[in-house]
Amino acid sequence: MTRVLLFTGKGGVGKTTTAAATALRCAEAGHRTVILSTDPAHSLGDALDQPIGSSAEPIGEGLWGQQLDAQQRMEEGWHEIQAYLRKVFQWAGVEGLEAEELSVIPGLDEIFGLSDIKAYVDADEWDVVVVDCAPTAETLRFLSLPDILARYMERLFPAGRQVSKVVGPVVARATSLPVADDGVFAAVSAFYERLDGVREILTDPARTSVRLVVNPERMVIAEARRTHTYLSLFGYAVDAVIANRVLPDDIADPWFDRWKAHHLEHLRTIEDSFAPLPILTSELASGELVGAQALRELGARLYGEQDPSAVLHEGQPLRIARRGRHTTLSLDLPFAVRDDLELGRRGDELLVKVGGHRRAIALPDSLRSRRITDAALRRGRLTVTFDGSGDDG
Repeated sequence: MTRVLLFTGKGGVGKTTTAAATALRCAEAGHRTVILSTDPAHSLGDALDQPIGSSAEPIGEGLWGQQLDAQQRMEEGWHEIQAYLRKVFQWAGVEGLEAEELSVIPGLDEIFGLSDIKAYVDADEWDVVVVDCAPTAETLRFLSLPDILARYMERLFPAGRQVSKVVGPVVARATSLPVADDGVFAAVSAFYERLDGVREILTDPARTSVRLVVNPERMVIAEARRTHTYLSLFGYAVDAVIANRVLPDDIADPWFDRWKAHHLEHLRTIEDSFAPLPILTSELASGELVGAQALRELGARLYGEQDPSAVLHEGQPLRIARRGRHTTLSLDLPFAVRDDLELGRRGDELLVKVGGHRRAIALPDSLRSRRITDAALRRGRLTVTFDGSGDDG
């Protein structure tokens, strides 16, 4: 089974170097490893000190690398759809560059990143896929896409194609509005097929783990806490927190005493806040972490003798359990508070909103006809109780 390791964190915390060091250590442990960067900054090649192409290329013994080229992927997988959308916008009076821009939906680069992850897993040629994600805000959008796209595909695409076949000839006679033909729908179908099963891969805690990279700084830790909450909301398992750039003990200059005291305090906060997750620490390096040797040393400090591809903490954010006549659905929401939490139900879905992020959880068949009798948020876990009557109420 291919392991997928996702690295994210606030911009500037050392996420890319940590991901690269992990990939290098996995490869040197004998795992066939590919590292993929979805970060638009494209700094992976800088960290490895060698050029990285837009497709997987060997960059070391047992190690391949890729920096996502969103423009190239768009030309491969979006060209026919984009051509149709341009026609529609031009019919509506939008010309030239504006029509070109509007025909590219937001988040396409993240979508192509997801499809590449799935392609690597499906190929069954790799033991480990390491993903250097964009900073946290973009990562959250990236990881919420499988939920959003699945819902649109299930609800809109089949109906849309049927409607097009029925009303297309009528529209064509009555107006000059361009009507999507079978070629466009085939392109849309192929586009979505590239993503089919992505959510199952990324939310399987035995296969995929997220690792949060932080520095011992108050604002960075606060953002990491929020990120952990939102990742759990969407069903992604975090198996470790990496505390990077900690001041080493052997710095004796009195000027650093206050900084060292702050770092010690923040490390205690990290350990207390994210328990029981393991905290991997790395001291502030004396120079730039560039090139294989520097990354190799970083990987050794982080992982020691343990396998970097292993599941470092076992957990499942979403669980369903039977308790007598009642059934509970429980969801990890670490650091969430009641004032930020909204809960609702719409048909066969349970709607959970935390802050600015919302997830629609498709209820299993056994819960769809049951009435919610209780909901509680305790110690970072939301528990929703369903009765056993089968009455929607």
